[in-house]
Amino acid sequence: MSYGSGSDDFRQVGIYTGRILKGAKPADLPVMQASKFEFIINLQTAKALGLDVPDRLLALADEVIE
Repeated sequence: MSYGSGSDDFRQVGIYTGRILKGAKPADLPVMQASKFEFIINLQTAKALGLDVPDRLLALADEVIE
């Protein structure tokens, strides 16, 4: 299982890089927090480890890898 900001981090890195390349000082840039989080379950790994993932937990996942 993974719970994190996922691909949104890459977009924010691009925004920060663009601002720095335009002359902004890194110390003056605001700290940005992720606004979207993803919950991903890897069923193939869970089965290899002998774990049963409840259906209710699967329903909450944004992505299920089979």
